[in-house]
Amino acid sequence: MTAAGEPAADRPDECSSGAPDPEPMRWWDIEQVAELELVLFPTDSPWTPAMFWSELAAGHHYVVIRDAAGRVDGYAGLSRSGDDAEVQTIGVRPGRQGQGLGRALLQNLIGAAGNRRILLDVRTDNAAALALYRSEGFACIGVRRRYYQPSGADAFTMSRGAGCSGKVATERSGTASTAGTIGTTETKENR
Repeated sequence: MTAAGEPAADRPDECSSGAPDPEPMRWWDIEQVAELELVLFPTDSPWTPAMFWSELAAGHHYVVIRDAAGRVDGYAGLSRSGDDAEVQTIGVRPGRQGQGLGRALLQNLIGAAGNRRILLDVRTDNAAALALYRSEGFACIGVRRRYYQPSGADAFTMSRGAGCSGKVATERSGTASTAGTIGTTETKENR
C-alpha cells in the first residue's frame, strides 16, 4: 500500500499452495469483484457493488487475490458474530480455478474466524467446492431447498466446529448431507 492509500505495485508473497496470499479487499476492488460475481453467479442473484460496500463498511473480513497485473482473480468474505462466523461469499475467476486460489482464500477465512464455529452454504451441484470444504474440515449439517434465487438451486449448509484443526474424513453419501432443513439466515437476496 502506498502512502496515498493506493495498492502497492509489488506482489505479495505466495502461500504454500503456490497461490498468492490473500490481501484485504479495498474500495477500489469492488468494481472488479462485482464484475466477477456476474461471471461466477449469473443465475443466483450476484452481489451488487452496493452490497460489497455495505460489507466493507460493516467491518466484515473480505480479502482478494490478484494476478501479477493487479487484476482480482479471487475474493472471499466472512462475517463474525459471537461464537459463530459465516462465509458470505467466495469466488475464483474461471481461468484460475483449480490452482489453489479457492483453498488460499478459504484458509484465510478460517484463520480470521479464530476459535468460532464457521457456517457456509454451497450449491448441492458444486462438486469442486464441496470437495474443498470437506477437505478443510467442513461437514454437511442440512439442506436448504430452492435456496439460491432466481435459479431455485438447493444448497447444503456446512459447518466447521469451533477450534477444528482441519481435515475430516469424507462423509458417506446420503447421510449427513440430507440432515433436514436449516433455519433461514441472511442471503444475497434478502439483504
